[in-house]
Amino acid sequence: MLAMPPEKAGQKPTPDFPRVYGVLMDWPIGEQIATIFSSSTGAASLYTTSTFGIIGVEGHEPVRASAVALVRAADRFVDAATPTTAYPYPAADRVRFYLLTFQGVRVIDTDVLSIESGASVYAEFFNLGQAVLTQLRLVVEPP
Repeated sequence: MLAMPPEKAGQKPTPDFPRVYGVLMDWPIGEQIATIFSSSTGAASLYTTSTFGIIGVEGHEPVRASAVALVRAADRFVDAATPTTAYPYPAADRVRFYLLTFQGVRVIDTDVLSIESGASVYAEFFNLGQAVLTQLRLVVEPP
């Protein structure tokens, strides 16, 4: 997704999503990296550097709604994000957001502690990513 042009992914700007059509959020969990992918269409997935992942559950309304909310929130951060063509995982104490925009990929790199404490301007954005994860997990691990 990071290297694919938006039109090849079937994405076009809309009134609801004029600049951002997808978000990837990478963060460390122990020795592994977890990546949440969300798109403006409601598609959502979890990828990890271990053998675990969740894909193909966008047929569930709560998953779609949380994915769309994350992408919608990303528009507030486009101007603060840096254009990039490199996509490394974050360092062990960092969180990295890749914003898929119609003008290319932009990245935000911030520290985990400020997010966890709520001091970061990206704390709410991270929490929306966690909400996507929660909805994905509820589909594969019902209560």
